[in-house]
Amino acid sequence: MAGFDAALPQFEAAGAQVVGVSGDAWQALAAWKKENNIKHLQLSDFRRQMLPAYGALVTDESSPIFRYPKRAYFIIGRDGTVKYVKVLENPTMLLEPSEVLAALKASAA
Repeated sequence: MAGFDAALPQFEAAGAQVVGVSGDAWQALAAWKKENNIKHLQLSDFRRQMLPAYGALVTDESSPIFRYPKRAYFIIGRDGTVKYVKVLENPTMLLEPSEVLAALKASAA
């Protein structure tokens, strides 16, 4: 996530806002954000309402990580249209901010 913080000026210059969504309770998320000096907005979906709507939640009941969030990246336009989706099955994998910036620029074209 620190990579996205470092790239915040580039996202802002492109007219975008970086928002992280976590399945953690807001208290744990706030502590994690402070401990890791995260600058971008972080939201909690502890009740698991948004994550499944975007396909970003493990829904296989036989999985040992059932109801855990997946690592996912979305670009959502100001009109609410989803313009880019990248859901990773392995939660330890991360996209580089440059990849999301490229998708952001392509979605505006």
